[in-house]
Amino acid sequence: MRKPTARSRTIALEQQVLAKNDRLAERNRRWMADRGIVALNLMSSPGSGKTTLLERTLRELGKDSPMGVLEGDQETLLDADRIRATGVPVVQVNTGSGCHLDAEMMARGLHSLQPEPGAVVVIENVGNLVCPALFDLGEQARVVVASVTEGEDKPLKYPNMFRTADLVLLNKVDLLPHLDFDVEAFVAHCRSVAVDADVLGVSARTGENLAAWYEWVRRCSAVSLSVPR
Repeated sequence: MRKPTARSRTIALEQQVLAKNDRLAERNRRWMADRGIVALNLMSSPGSGKTTLLERTLRELGKDSPMGVLEGDQETLLDADRIRATGVPVVQVNTGSGCHLDAEMMARGLHSLQPEPGAVVVIENVGNLVCPALFDLGEQARVVVASVTEGEDKPLKYPNMFRTADLVLLNKVDLLPHLDFDVEAFVAHCRSVAVDADVLGVSARTGENLAAWYEWVRRCSAVSLSVPR
């Protein structure tokens, strides 16, 4: 019998970790479904403008429906303080050396946040395009935020992240006149790895096309509330 190698043991351990996470994620999903809560997993690399986009979304969309935020970072309360200033409830989840949120962290965050029935909970995941793609949190949809300052090849370099997306927001489109960024190539790269994902160009600074983003969120909420309990 061939002895297990270090690599095979590592793969087996990863499979066990992911299987446990998936079970907890399904428990989170059932808990939220029973309360008509919609969770959106917002993911990006650092510097995409994700927090700025979220701040504006909460101020403008939060007028119409209850919202809450789980804020993921390795350290500090900086982003949670920014979110709290919008008036929307927020719970900070610090991962330490961890590069992503997982379903157990999500469960603890939901317990602390206690979102009201029918609320939209936005999870601002730790900023990177690798680890968060692997871990289901129990969310209803995944949104990847990219920006025109990052380069149009990001979907090709990080296909797992874009492949799991339900929506890709291309942020900072107001900077396009000043950059050498090929929007058509970016969209084509997204399509090559994530056929079903919508791609929407927006600007969190100027508000360009944010109405379409808000409508997408509303549709997610409507679909969740229409599912029989």
